[in-house]
Parts: sequence; C-alpha cells; structure tokens
Amino acid sequence: MRLLILLTLVLIIIFLFSCDSEVPKTVEAPVYDLAKTVKFATYNVAMFRNRSGQLKRDLASGRDTQIQNVAAVIQKVRPDVLVLCEFDYDANGQLLDLFEENYLAKSQHGEKAIRYPYRLAFPSNTGVLSSADFDGDGKIKLPNDAYGYGQYEGQYAFAIISKYPIDDENLLSYQQQLWSEIPNAKVPIKENGKPYYDKKAWDIFRISSKNHVTIPIRMPAGKIIHTVIAHPTPPVFDGPEDKNGLRNHDEIRLLKDIVNNESYLKSDQGKKGGLDHGASFVILGDLNADPIDGDSAPGAVSQLLDDPKINQVVSNGDLIPKSNGGKIYNRRKDDKADPAFDTAFFGARIDYVLPSKNLPATDSGVFWPAEGEDLYDIVKNKKASDHLLVWVTVEL
Repeated sequence: MRLLILLTLVLIIIFLFSCDSEVPKTVEAPVYDLAKTVKFATYNVAMFRNRSGQLKRDLASGRDTQIQNVAAVIQKVRPDVLVLCEFDYDANGQLLDLFEENYLAKSQHGEKAIRYPYRLAFPSNTGVLSSADFDGDGKIKLPNDAYGYGQYEGQYAFAIISKYPIDDENLLSYQQQLWSEIPNAKVPIKENGKPYYDKKAWDIFRISSKNHVTIPIRMPAGKIIHTVIAHPTPPVFDGPEDKNGLRNHDEIRLLKDIVNNESYLKSDQGKKGGLDHGASFVILGDLNADPIDGDSAPGAVSQLLDDPKINQVVSNGDLIPKSNGGKIYNRRKDDKADPAFDTAFFGARIDYVLPSKNLPATDSGVFWPAEGEDLYDIVKNKKASDHLLVWVTVEL
C-alpha cells in the first residue's frame, strides 16, 4: 500500500513538473507575433547641431528641453517603426543609444516610457567634401562643396528605430548614385544656356543630398516590409538655375525608381536595380515637396504620390495624414491646399509615410495638437521641432 502511494506521488510530481516546463514557451513567445497592424512613422526631429559633437553632449545630459519634447511626442504616438530625420550621424550608433537610454526610456511630460531594441544610423553625404568646386567660387570647402550641404560630416542625417528586427545584412543604399546616371536628369542650366555645373563637378555629383536607403524589417509571422528612406534637399536657397529645386525633383524620382526596380540603379553594395517586383514597402522621410503649394519643381512629389505602386488611399485619398493643429493654425497667404495636411510649421505637406499598394492602411495622422489637446504646450511654437510626426498604420 505504501509503495502504491509513493508511486502515485512520484507520478503526480512528474506530471506537474512536465506541465511547468511547458509554461515558459507560452510566456516567452514574442508579443509582436500576435500583432496584426504596424504603425510606421517619420519625424524630422531637428536634432542636428551647429558643431560636431554637440548633439552627443545634449543627449548625454538627459536634460535637453527640446529633446525631451521630441521624446514625449514619440511616447505619445508610440509608433512601431520610426524614421528620425535631421538626426546627426555617428558610425557606432552611440547617439541613438543615448537617445533611447536618457530620453525615450524615461517618462517625458507624463507620457509612458518606450523602448526600441533595434536601431540603426545611416551615413550621409552631408559634410562629405567633394573634389570639385560645386559652387564655382574658386575654392573647395565646406559646406557648399560637400556632396550634401553640411558644416560637418553627418549633419542632418537620418536614422531608424524599431520594435521589430532590422535586417541590416540586406540593406541597400544609393548614397553614391550619380545625378548624371539618372535617365533624362533635370540638369540645372544657367541663364546664358550653359550647364550650371562644369564637367568635373557634374561627373562626380551625387544625386542624394543625404542618402537613399532600403532596409527590410522583419515583421510578425515572417512578413518582410522594406522601409525606403530619404531626405531630399530643400528646393530653395539657389538662383534662377533652380539647382536645388531640380535636385529635389530627381531625388524624389530616385525614390520612385527604387520602388519600380529601374535597371540603371546600382546600390553602394553592388546590386543592380531597386526593390524586387511585388515587395511590400513603406516610403518614409521629409521629402521637402508639397504637391500643391511651395517652391518645389512642378510635379516633384506628385510623380511619387501618383505612382500606381503606392497606396492611393494614403497618398491622395481619405487617409492622407492630417491634424487639428494644422487645420486651425497653419493657413499661409496664397496657399491652396488644406492646411490640415501640413506637416511643418511653415505651412506645407512635406513629410510622408507612403505604404505600397499591397499594404492596406487602417489609420493615419499628423501629430499636431490643437489647443486643449494632449501635449499642445510642448509642440506649439516649434518647441519640439519645426516639423510634426506623421504616421500611418498598415495591416499585416
């Protein structure tokens, strides 16, 4: 009898132990495997500085007011994948680590802290001195003779932070793609009819003022979505030749060509073409072009917005991101577009999140609170940035 009882107890213990051993498999399953939607966002955070190294000091302090405000906005909107424009570049990613640890991972203005375990900074043409006299002043010096305008290398660069794994081994960048290699490029011409850039300059001139990057994000259930990122030059600060306006146009053209897998493209990694046909993607960045208002070259951003590979509900339809703040406060004289669509304090729709046609969108917005809405006081008057965070949620 005692042997039977002892045997029964042993069997019960074995059964309980085996049940416990299965519990962690359920508990430890990645939460993101259950996700059915993903929120993509872009935010020009104006986290460049006048001198190299200054941003690192501000991030290390944990007390910079502007950065605290930016972090509060991110904590409020809580995007899953976020592109940070005008975030100075450092090759080792230390600046992103400091932003995460000293700002995002700590509550700002009462908002809940947030973590982004995957982060990647991208090199930029800004402040990279060329070997040609781009501005024609007889000298080769920063910032005007850099491949992209910048007082130091990596100023105004961009980065990505994500809750989902970033597949950096399959990154493609087009930082070194030449403007002259674009078919039917919009060549700047002087008033006398001659090319603005001499042959030496034109032969080495890179089209990307910062970088053009595609990088896969590994989504729940094994789905891959390619983030396609760029920050074209503003179409201003030039003369009658419109060199910046035309460069902006062709930088946006480069985005269009990447998602259409045009054959002339050659990535810095040596791959011909762009994204494979049928790939799911989201284009993100400050494109510095409004489809209706502003100073961009005719059709600059419309060539992308109207592309049939783009989800037209987001680019031209009912889910164009909008806000109450822009609608109430941001009407400029002579503007024709709806100010609710504006993404910057100077009154233009220039920051974009554009999913591919094969990604259904469920929601979108520009985080520009009107008076009385959450975080109004820290966003108004450019207290966080002169741009607003733009987001779109897509179904997986």
